[in-house]
Amino acid sequence: MHINAMNWLQVEERVKQDDRCILPIGSVEQHARLSLGTDMILAEKVALDAAEPLGVPVFPVLPYGLASSFADFPGTVSLSLRTYISVIEDLLDSVYHSGFRRILIVNGHGGNAPAGTVVSEWLNRNRDASVKMHDWWRAPKTMGKVLEIDERASHASWMENFPWTRLPGVEQPETPQERVDFGAMARVDAGRKRTILGASEGNYHGLYERPDADMLAIWDVAVKETRAELESDWH
Repeated sequence: MHINAMNWLQVEERVKQDDRCILPIGSVEQHARLSLGTDMILAEKVALDAAEPLGVPVFPVLPYGLASSFADFPGTVSLSLRTYISVIEDLLDSVYHSGFRRILIVNGHGGNAPAGTVVSEWLNRNRDASVKMHDWWRAPKTMGKVLEIDERASHASWMENFPWTRLPGVEQPETPQERVDFGAMARVDAGRKRTILGASEGNYHGLYERPDADMLAIWDVAVKETRAELESDWH
């Protein structure tokens, strides 16, 4: 249940019976010919689909993350690390103050990994809480399904091309992208990263699109795996 469908009185009653909630986090950044909001769209949707039969509240996705590598791609928005740390701390403090003690962070962007350290430090100050950091796309079963379908998969490739991340009227290239030079990418600034990505338009490796049947099969696994995180192993 999206928190927007609840009022404060309902939240107050909910946490007396069930103190779980989901906080999705994403990014606004280049994804080749897919939506700039791909990471935030997928994080929020998988959270909502996973929580729906359980009635667990899902907060609005935090759209902005750490995306400095793509700063030279127009439309990308990146927070500084110092700002991001404060934002994650403030969000956790707020949901904790509302009564939530079991918080599932559903992450849609690999660059947001430092949030895990923020969570660890925050838990040392809030010892009656439990927080899980769930990178939904690379969770074992979900990534296993991706690799079963096609091992050539990475950022902005077919594995992120779902019906809800495509843009109307935008055609995808038919030729798969060769694996980018990750070493070269890691040692240069955003401008030179854009040059390295060049003709790929941001796709790191693989096809740009696969049949919807493949994508929906992956999504089914991802939703179930995310739901399992809600249902078990909190302490």
